[in-house]
This record gives sequence, structure tokens and C-alpha cells, in this order.
Amino acid sequence: MTDLPKIEKQEQETFRDTIATIDKEGKRAWIYPTKPSGKYYNLRSWLSMVYLLVFFGLPFIKINEEPLFLINILERKFILFGMIFWPQDFFIFGLGMLIFIVFIALFTVIYGRVFCGWACPQTIFMEMLFRKIEYWIEGDANYQKALSHEPWHFKKIWKRSLKLILFFALSFLIANTFLAYLISLDNVFKLYTESLSENSGTFVSLLIFTSIFFFVYSWFREQVCLIVCPYGRMQGVLLDKNSILVAYDYVRGEPREKFKKNDTQTHGDCIDCHLCVKVCPTGIDIRNGTQLECVNCTACIDVCDHIMEGVHRPKGLIRFASEEGIKNKTKLTFTTRMKAYSAVLLVLIGVEVFLLSTRSDYDATILRAKGMLYQERPNNEISNLFTIKLVNKTRKNLPVIIKVENYDGRVEIVGNPLSVKKEDITQGAFFIYLKKIDIKKRKTPLIIGVYSDDKKIKTVKTNFLGPITI
Repeated sequence: MTDLPKIEKQEQETFRDTIATIDKEGKRAWIYPTKPSGKYYNLRSWLSMVYLLVFFGLPFIKINEEPLFLINILERKFILFGMIFWPQDFFIFGLGMLIFIVFIALFTVIYGRVFCGWACPQTIFMEMLFRKIEYWIEGDANYQKALSHEPWHFKKIWKRSLKLILFFALSFLIANTFLAYLISLDNVFKLYTESLSENSGTFVSLLIFTSIFFFVYSWFREQVCLIVCPYGRMQGVLLDKNSILVAYDYVRGEPREKFKKNDTQTHGDCIDCHLCVKVCPTGIDIRNGTQLECVNCTACIDVCDHIMEGVHRPKGLIRFASEEGIKNKTKLTFTTRMKAYSAVLLVLIGVEVFLLSTRSDYDATILRAKGMLYQERPNNEISNLFTIKLVNKTRKNLPVIIKVENYDGRVEIVGNPLSVKKEDITQGAFFIYLKKIDIKKRKTPLIIGVYSDDKKIKTVKTNFLGPITI
């Protein structure tokens, strides 16, 4: 006998077999989302304005003639909020990446995919810049659809040309800003103030970045979230029934029925207007449940709340909630589990901040010269030859003096006095002389202080090789 409930459930899940951006023939189905409005959209707009001001303004901020933020991979130079980091600090970045991965996992388990809709650069640029330009030139969704199906005429050519010109100009601006984070704004300006032959690498990089951004925001669009970005697929593993997400209250909304005046309402609150689908930038039906295409942009919440007000029913049919909360008809609360995970997130952030704030601006490595034994000197002294590698991460030149801390020894520099230029690395050699009476065993532990301008900047421990005394 046929299991009817199982068949019905399979039919209800058929939406998961396809995505809204691909039609039955396997071709691209263009998404024309209705222009959103409402409380959450306004809040996202304000937050996006702050985000964009920071993104475009940060490269202009300098500290001691250096950018506030720089990720120069080619020169292996990284500046975070005025602090310079070199390859010697890679362990901090390694630990930072591990913390970032754990942070994403825990954050998603608690708060769902809220990052995608509220802080992801792809979403902010697409919805708050390029999409608004499109609405301004071509109108809302219905006008855009009509324009796309019209034959080519002057008005259509003019609108499409203007849109693509503005899209390319904005892509060019974003590419310049992005490049400023990689090579600094000064090097980007050289492209416009110096000859092209001297900055050919910068020019080629700018063309590549501009082309990528223009392609993404003019054509590829939401496909980045659905196909390229792995985060949507990760949420299927990371989310659980208690995670906060944009959800449809099926307990309250079902069964659906079109709205009628003087309705006695023997059905659910959902009037099946499909506006939540029309406003979605990825074309999904949120009433089908959690889907990888959903970026938690909250456009469906705003439009549903507006409809509920119009039909005099409580708002929140679509809202931030957990699957468990909807099933049990409970309000969204900050559970003990959420508090514990949030505490772990704060601890992880605190660890990374501590490592960044306590990182030393100087580094010194002192080793005995390879293949060299001790030398006996006049006045009952023994000498060892040492090499030193100095790293200066600051923005000023550094004169260096070496002192023996735990013995009455003296230091003799080989060659010129030790110094290291700003943001540079240097090497040198020096002899340390100890009295024979202080040498009691084959290897004598030494504590060496590295000073600059009468201030100790580093303490290094090493061994002094000497004769065995009986």
C-alpha cells in the first residue's frame, strides 16, 4: 500500500531540487526583486552607509605617513590600525585565522546567516549601490521586466547604456579602493601622476579588479551567493533548530488563503500574496523553510509586516526566530547555550586582541657563529663570536647597544656600530669576552640585553662556550 504522508512530504520538498535562478531548461532565470522598504531595510541602509564610508575612507587615513590599514602580500608588509606586522608575526595571523574559523562556526550556530545580509561586501555593494542605481534608472521590478522584453529602441538603449556606464564607473572606484588596501593609496595615485610604463603592474591589476567587479554586479549578481560562496552550504551543517534565522511562522500562517473582506478567518494568517517571494533578491519562497539561498536580508520581513498591517493581523508572520521557537510557539530568547557560545566568542576575540596589543615592535636573534670555538685572550679572558639578526618594525631608525646582563663581560662589535633602519632587517656580528674565573662549565648561560637610546628593547638568552675547568 502506498505511503501517502511520505509522498506528500516528498512533494513538499521538491523546491529543494532546483534553484530560483535556473529555469527548467537549465538557463539563467533573471531575478527582478521588488524594491524593498520598511524598518529593517532602513536600518540596513544606515549601517551600509557607515560601512561604505569606512571602506572608501580608510585608505586616506595615515599615521606617521603610513596607511592605517594595509595588506601588502607581495612585500609581506601588513598594517592593521597603525601597527606594522612582518612575516615574523605570522603566528599571530595563523592563530587569528583559526580564531576566525571557530568564530564563524559559533556565530552561525547562534545567529544564523545574519552576516550575509547585513555585513557581507557582496550584499552591501549589490543591494545598497548597484541595485539602487538600477531602480533609479529602470524603475521597480515590473518596469525592469517590461523593459527587458521590449525590442531595442532609443529609450531602452539609452537606459541600459547609462546603467552600464554607471556600473563600470562604480566598479572602477571599488577596484581603486580595493587596490589601495593592497599596495597603499600613494601607489595607486602614482598610476595617475606618473607614466604608465612605470606602473604597468598596477594598471593591469586595476583592469582585472574592475572587470571582475563589473562582471559580478552587472551579470553574475546573486549567483555569487548561490554558487561561489561556500558559506551558504556551510550553514546546512552549522545551523540547528535553535539557531536564529529569518523564518516563516508556519504554525500561525498555515493553511494559506487569499484575503477577503469580512473574512471570518478559518485559515492561517498568510494571505498567499507572494510578495515575500517577489521582494527576495535570490528569488526564494521563505515559506518553504530554511534554504541555502537565503541571505537573511530581512526584505521579506518588511513586506510581510506591511501586508499584515493592511489586513489588520499581528506582524511577525515572518521574523527572526528559531525553528524550535516557531514549533513550540515560544518567543525568541537568549538561551543559556547562546550565552555560553557568545562568551566563547568574546574570549576568542580577547585572545587575539591581547596578542596584537602585546606584540613586540622589535625582534632580535642571537646565535654563536657556526663552526667557531672559543678563543683564549690576554688578561685571562675567553671570547665567543656571535651573530645577531635585528628586526625593526617601527617607523624610526634604531641604534643598538648590546650588554651582558648576568656577568661582568664586555662586548666588541665587528665592523660598524649596530643599527637597523625603520621597517627593516639587519645582521651583524660581535665578540663577547668573559673572565676565565666566571666560566665553570662547558656551556655558560648568558643573558644579553639589547638596548636602544638607553632603553632595553629585547632580552635574549644564549650560551657561552668555554674550556672545562677542573
